[in-house]
Amino acid sequence: MDLANGTAVREFLLLGFPGARAAPALFTLFLAVYLLSLLGNTLIIFIVLVEPTLQTPMYVFLGNLSFLEIWYTTATVPKLLATCLSKGAAISVSGCIVQYYFFFSMGATECILLAVMAYDRYVAICSPLHYPLLMSLGLCLRFAAGSWAGGFTAPLLPTVLISRLHFCGPQKINHFFCDSDPIFKLSCSDTFLAEALGYTCSSVVILSSFLLTMSSYGNIVAAVLRLSSPEARKKTFSTCASHLTVVTIYYGTIIFAYVRPPAKYNFTIGKVISVFYCVVTPLVNPLVYTLRNKDVKKAFRKLLAQRRFLSTRNRQEL
Repeated sequence: MDLANGTAVREFLLLGFPGARAAPALFTLFLAVYLLSLLGNTLIIFIVLVEPTLQTPMYVFLGNLSFLEIWYTTATVPKLLATCLSKGAAISVSGCIVQYYFFFSMGATECILLAVMAYDRYVAICSPLHYPLLMSLGLCLRFAAGSWAGGFTAPLLPTVLISRLHFCGPQKINHFFCDSDPIFKLSCSDTFLAEALGYTCSSVVILSSFLLTMSSYGNIVAAVLRLSSPEARKKTFSTCASHLTVVTIYYGTIIFAYVRPPAKYNFTIGKVISVFYCVVTPLVNPLVYTLRNKDVKKAFRKLLAQRRFLSTRNRQEL
């Protein structure tokens, strides 16, 4: 459609899950998961900041991941909740493009950060004597900063191309956030270049970080299998089991969602898959790292004990 044949759209309507009979129940469920995710990730950041024993490269990366998850889920869930309360949630065209940029920037940052965390575990397990030299705190901070910089640079050019598209109706987005394919479907401009560049960018970021992550874990598994003691193998592998769980869940969903030709996109399946990496995964991360990580659990119990001690002493003084 040519722009001259229609009125320029200035606002989109996110439909979410139209026709869902259990919309109030979905709202309650998504809100509970969102709040628990915010609480869990904030708690991890707080523990890492106040507990000196956790101020090591592994937990600095974990703190960055938790901070990222807070904003990653906040970029989409509020609009998802709004679509559950009404027949749709309005968002301006510029707001939609901004949401697209920040969502994919944080998604790319998470991919790179997970690859860096896998490399950290590889160095710790395969070169333990050189670990303090190869993964110093300063180098760790540079890795973390590089992950954020790379993540926010990756979708910049596709976002610029999307911002130059024209939209002249319809204005309903069959999704709960401004994902790439629903946006392209509504444009009355030629979207080939934007689609091709967006698909290439997402595929390169996802697959390269995934292959680097799997390469690190391949070397870790080989090193663990060379250990003679079953107890030593179990103890060594347990140090990276939490991260491997997160990697499996996250990459399993985003590869299915984004590493495929644009023409193969199914909106219904896409929305269901999106719920997993937008809503579920940010909650899974703090659960996995607190329930399976002995250091975090120990630090958490220590903080609780200190709080109880201070509370008891204050009551006695009163």
